[in-house]
Amino acid sequence: MTDAIPILDGIGGVASRYRAAILDLWGVIHNGVAAFPAAVACLARFRAAGIRTVLLSNAPRRSQEVVRRLEELGVPRQAYDAIVTSGDLTRAALERRDDPVHGALGRRYFRLGPERDWGLMAGMAYDVVPDLADATFIVNTGLFDDDRETVADYDAFLAEARERGLPMICANPDLEVQRGTQLVLCAGALAQAYEARGGRVVYHGKPHAAAYAACFALFAGIAKNAVFAVGDSLLTDIAGANRAGIDGYLVASGIHGAELGLAPGEALDGAKLAATCRAHGVRPTAALAQLAW
Repeated sequence: MTDAIPILDGIGGVASRYRAAILDLWGVIHNGVAAFPAAVACLARFRAAGIRTVLLSNAPRRSQEVVRRLEELGVPRQAYDAIVTSGDLTRAALERRDDPVHGALGRRYFRLGPERDWGLMAGMAYDVVPDLADATFIVNTGLFDDDRETVADYDAFLAEARERGLPMICANPDLEVQRGTQLVLCAGALAQAYEARGGRVVYHGKPHAAAYAACFALFAGIAKNAVFAVGDSLLTDIAGANRAGIDGYLVASGIHGAELGLAPGEALDGAKLAATCRAHGVRPTAALAQLAW
């Protein structure tokens, strides 16, 4: 038995196996600055082939905001069927409060994250407070300034939050994301550091089951073995696909590009790919340099 992972030139050769797709956004459809033309063209091919397409993103924003941003980047609304975001999942859980964890949170939260994400909690029956001393929990959407700060800048903040026993709701489990040619830290990096201190974190988004359940609900009548996922993160996209029991295809040029030694114009090294996947404890169905037909 070999641990070699198939490497594809495009997804078109395997697309006929499936009736539905769950696609990541950052690193697959766009890089935060511009859409990838081959990926946008691939979306059109999915539509033409009758493959239902849901975009599943760990964006800590409501899906309608992501729709607008995608249009700005050149991804038209008619190119896909629906969007599910970790922001949507966070709001739904906080609105229902039908489990012991969310039901016990209280109603006052400290907002940890950049101003662009402040709309996440808009219109909900919660009050934002300026000081940890007044909060009953933390809503974490990322670093205040992800262009300059690191996790180390939050040592004192996380220590105080832990001392106060504040639960943290992480609305973006990603550790990092590709923005243009740079990698920037995400909410998951702060959540991971908080857990390392003994803090309690509740995650909404990939790779957790509720994110995939929300997608499957949109695929009524389609068997799970006819659904596939595409993403650039082994820790969220591929791990999530593995846990959900569906095929998962890795876009190698995303956040693992440097780790895989993938330089522009160069072929993906199969041995390095297999070793990297083993190190992360996940296995994609196959890998491709970029999402293309």
